[in-house]
Amino acid sequence: MHLYVHVPFCARRCSYCDFAIAVRREVPSAAFGRAVEREWAMWQGHPEWDASPELDTVYFGGGTPSRLEPGTIARLLEGFAASRPLAADAEVTLEANPEDVTAGAAAAWRAAGINRISLGAQSFAPNVLAWMHRTHDAPAIGAAVATLRSAGIENISLHLIYALPDALERDWAADVERALAIEQAHLSLYGLTVEPRTPLGRWTARGESVPAADERASREYLDAHERLTARGFEHYEVSNAARPGFRARHNAAYWRRAPFIGLGPSAHSGFGANRSWNVREWEEYRRRSEAGEPVQAESETLTPDQIALEDLYLGLRTDSGVPAGSVDPPARRAWVAEGWAVPLGDRLVLTPEGWLRLDALVASLTHC
Repeated sequence: MHLYVHVPFCARRCSYCDFAIAVRREVPSAAFGRAVEREWAMWQGHPEWDASPELDTVYFGGGTPSRLEPGTIARLLEGFAASRPLAADAEVTLEANPEDVTAGAAAAWRAAGINRISLGAQSFAPNVLAWMHRTHDAPAIGAAVATLRSAGIENISLHLIYALPDALERDWAADVERALAIEQAHLSLYGLTVEPRTPLGRWTARGESVPAADERASREYLDAHERLTARGFEHYEVSNAARPGFRARHNAAYWRRAPFIGLGPSAHSGFGANRSWNVREWEEYRRRSEAGEPVQAESETLTPDQIALEDLYLGLRTDSGVPAGSVDPPARRAWVAEGWAVPLGDRLVLTPEGWLRLDALVASLTHC
């Protein structure tokens, strides 16, 4: 069993962000903690629990979970463990922004049970950070990593975003090299996408921002792959690379379709074919919670065909691939010939060039 907690609060919305967040000067940590505790209590009678009594991973995502009071994080983890024991080697992750990482906060997180930090760096270029509406500067990234290590947290992941508009003149190779120089355990690479209901979406609609060409996006992605693997990283999923032994176990659970519970506004939960998700906005989530009303917005049951498609798509995202027989022989031969996939025993695994075409390759199989 895997547990996700969505913490929606941010100091500012990033220019590209379309996530369910709530911009707050003061974070209502206590109210949030109580609402999540009430939702957690409602899950305890779920019939699926009998098959998965322990929590293997816990992930505080957002939003900016590092803006919560450390005491709230500690109380939530204590409550989770009181109801369902954490596995002895449980991975417990907190997403953090560099400016929130102080010696006191890092020590409190570690004492609460956090043993992995996912740090939102995004870039080391000052003009890029300003354009993204990030609230930290480049030196804060390295300082945060050093502070976390001093507190005893070695499992640190950085996020970088590639395929930025040409007008920013961002040096992608320099950003990757600066991330590698920090010698963190894990790196996530995300291509910039333009969502309509964001500042970036509005800039693009007005012609003030022009998305990067697909060719440059591909070139930056493949360049990062080469640099990471040359330094001993395992590029184990489309957007993720890690040093041996530091793969993100929580995210891997999603790719395996393992059971997971999501707490907090907009959080999703999944048990086999059954999915559900909560109301999106924090204020509605809090209102329902305080009134004793269900916070779930909707649910669905996947059909066997939908499950098969999801298994195919998720498997092809990873370096484990899929059973070779799940891809029609003509397509399989074509992918290998083009350099988009390689056969490994009885499995078919996409190459980085194939990952760049993942959506199109799956669509070609399903005639979507």
